[in-house]
Amino acid sequence: MIAIIDYGMGNLRSVEKGFLKAGIDARVVTMPREINNADAIVLPGVGAFRDCIANLGKMNLIETIINSIKKGKPYLGICLGLQILFSESEEFGIQKGMNLLKGKVVRFRSSLKVPHMGWNTVKLVKKPPVFNGIDDNSYFYFVHSFYVKPDDEEIVSGTTDYGINFTSMVWKDNIIATQFHPEKSQQTGLKILKNFGEFVKKA
Repeated sequence: MIAIIDYGMGNLRSVEKGFLKAGIDARVVTMPREINNADAIVLPGVGAFRDCIANLGKMNLIETIINSIKKGKPYLGICLGLQILFSESEEFGIQKGMNLLKGKVVRFRSSLKVPHMGWNTVKLVKKPPVFNGIDDNSYFYFVHSFYVKPDDEEIVSGTTDYGINFTSMVWKDNIIATQFHPEKSQQTGLKILKNFGEFVKKA
């Protein structure tokens, strides 16, 4: 079973429906023991980094998530679920993240409209298992004002151009995380969820 973590800030039903459509057993959970009992974790999210960390902390989920990832449990992060993996964010002053991946979350500083919202392409740097059967430069749906800047270029799996070339997907061992929203990205996005389910079965 794949645990979709509900901490009050995610597009949970769309993610859950996407997995179910793909024939993958995924359920919305809120308790540490449910995460521990799951085969994999999905952390979706929209909103502010600070609120995300605060909510997860109040629910005593941070340590459980970190320990699960460190033990090798497959993890799919979506939007905020990508950003909170990093050391810190500059949103509302410096906010500490989970520090599972070294780097920062920074705001777009470009002449283009912020937030970056709508369809854009992902150029593959390193093809993760969730991109099986998906073409390079496929379109996905984005909505965000901040993006990740990893210290280690080796974890960058995909990039997107929006005034600058930014990291839109990372992959390191059991961690796969996207800045875009697969659950809002029609058939291509659903393919990612299906592929993650297959990745979990093989893990």
